Amino acid sequence: MLPIVYIDGDQGTTGLQIRARLQGRTDLRVLTLRADRRKRPGARAEALNHCDIAILCLPDDAAREAVAMIHNPAVRVIDASSAHRTQAGWVYGFPEMTEGQAERIAQSTRVTNPGCYPTGAVALLRPLVDAGLLPRDHPLTIHAVSGYSGRGRAGVDEHEGPDAAQALPFQVYGLGLQHKHAPEMALHAGLAHRPVFVPAYGAYRQGIVLTIPLHLRMLPAGVDAQRLRTALAAHYSGSRHVEVLPAEASKALARLDPQLLNGTNDLQLAVFDNAAEGQVLLSAVFDNLGKGASGAAVQNLDLMLEQMQMAGLQLNAA
Repeated sequence: MLPIVYIDGDQGTTGLQIRARLQGRTDLRVLTLRADRRKRPGARAEALNHCDIAILCLPDDAAREAVAMIHNPAVRVIDASSAHRTQAGWVYGFPEMTEGQAERIAQSTRVTNPGCYPTGAVALLRPLVDAGLLPRDHPLTIHAVSGYSGRGRAGVDEHEGPDAAQALPFQVYGLGLQHKHAPEMALHAGLAHRPVFVPAYGAYRQGIVLTIPLHLRMLPAGVDAQRLRTALAAHYSGSRHVEVLPAEASKALARLDPQLLNGTNDLQLAVFDNAAEGQVLLSAVFDNLGKGASGAAVQNLDLMLEQMQMAGLQLNAA
């Protein structure tokens, strides 16, 4: 029998993207509810307990409620909300983060999809912290600009609805420095303290540019841009979805395009520097609806499906 995948919240921005990415696949069956049943707790509970893998594309509180509805121990969950990203017992769904992470995701029953912004931040910082090139207690500032779809349906309506002409072309938010992604960044990047995180939305639909400035004088002796770049390249060597630009390619860039990787599940990292001033800029470019949300969920889903298939083959062989 084909494994059954149920997307709870399949009419939201992330859910619709996941459905589109799964369309036409013959190795699974997507369980859907009629429009008049989608918000009925009984219908949702039945679907959640009769699927093999549930993907939650819900607000945080609703995601917690959905998990509480699951009584079937065989059901595996991928939560695309931020409800469980720093909670013990949940595996962080960034397969490339550390050695063995993909295997942990494949075998887990509870996987929490990374946030869009933390995907870029953790991708840049975790390998450098683990390599000892960036101290865990280093004071960090992270700036990121996302397409308006990062706000979900509200952002899309504001920029594509009848009052789109009134939408701001650019807006910085999170001015209270309490953005919910900051604790997630600190935990999974291996930092001792929360970074200062300054997010923004631009007047384009999707795509992210995230940047992190560093002063070499504040890093361990001998650390320079090339050592940082080499560490990142070594960490992601052989990765299907994460590319680290070599020095020549980085130097040839005059700008970063947040829409460069839209429609993919790819992540492009780069290191820029002003050697004379001892300054470095780390950057990540990716699709906030791809590697930052739906693409990552499907990548984690595929890891689970592969593990289930292997377990089935081994059971049949026995």
